[in-house]
Amino acid sequence: MKQQQKILIVDDVIINLHLLDGLLKADYTVLMAKNGQQALQLAREHHPDLVLLDVVMPEMDGFAVLQALRHDARTKNIPVIFITGQDRPEDEAQGLLRGAVDYITKPLNEVIVKARVATHLKLERQRRMLESLANIDGLTELPNRRQLDQVYHGEWERARRNQLPLSVAIIDVDCFKQYNDHCGHAMGDRVLQQLAQAIAANLGRPGDLAARYGGEEFVVILPATQGQGAWQLLESMRRTVENMAIPHPASLVSHVVTISAGVASMQNGTDTPSSLLQLADQRLYHAKRSGRNCVIGDAGINSELTTALYSLG
Repeated sequence: MKQQQKILIVDDVIINLHLLDGLLKADYTVLMAKNGQQALQLAREHHPDLVLLDVVMPEMDGFAVLQALRHDARTKNIPVIFITGQDRPEDEAQGLLRGAVDYITKPLNEVIVKARVATHLKLERQRRMLESLANIDGLTELPNRRQLDQVYHGEWERARRNQLPLSVAIIDVDCFKQYNDHCGHAMGDRVLQQLAQAIAANLGRPGDLAARYGGEEFVVILPATQGQGAWQLLESMRRTVENMAIPHPASLVSHVVTISAGVASMQNGTDTPSSLLQLADQRLYHAKRSGRNCVIGDAGINSELTTALYSLG
């Protein structure tokens, strides 16, 4: 079932709230706020698709509410339609110049309200679809480098600010050039799709992210995760891929497709986003030099030990 789009209606006159609610609730999920502060709180919590905003309100008028919405990263892209009794052209121009997408005057005409709301919700839906497509890798359907950069820097800042752990891993498909040379690029693309699904399926929390880094490399971001926990998760991914038993007749490592990974974790808040990724990349290089099909993380942790323990058990 298709989820209804959400509209936030903001007006200090209760009868106006109920009038607009009656017009729109059959087709949309309607939220109502009686003042500017309440509107900002609801917008941050519920992320509506459209805001219908009265201009003239006590304490915090519509222009101030719009300005606050635009200065908050969580709400800055929500389209706002001003609804007001001020019908002079200069009033409308002022509202549009301040960032509103449309301007509806009172007394409200039911047909006009519904038509303009439908138009702007359609535009917002299309905008979000385009934004989503711009953030998705076309082959693997994982987040792409653009989205990875946005999420990674946001998570790094949050971890630094709140003194929380953050781990990042870089994954590489072992001997992938040889696979493409031997089996063809179409089969290689299919392998990348299968591995992307396997890597994503191993992530257990909503905040974890797996993205395609480029070529046959993937990056995993693990907020609030210490180094050993991150290594254990990547080792689980490595075993998952190996157990998929995808034939690799040209591998220098195994008869099946395998992966190697380097894992790095924030240490005492002294790392930078780039230095943390660089450390993960160095550990990936170490994994490759160590024979591939392994995970290298913090000192004293490596998959060769685990592999030996598994073979004994």
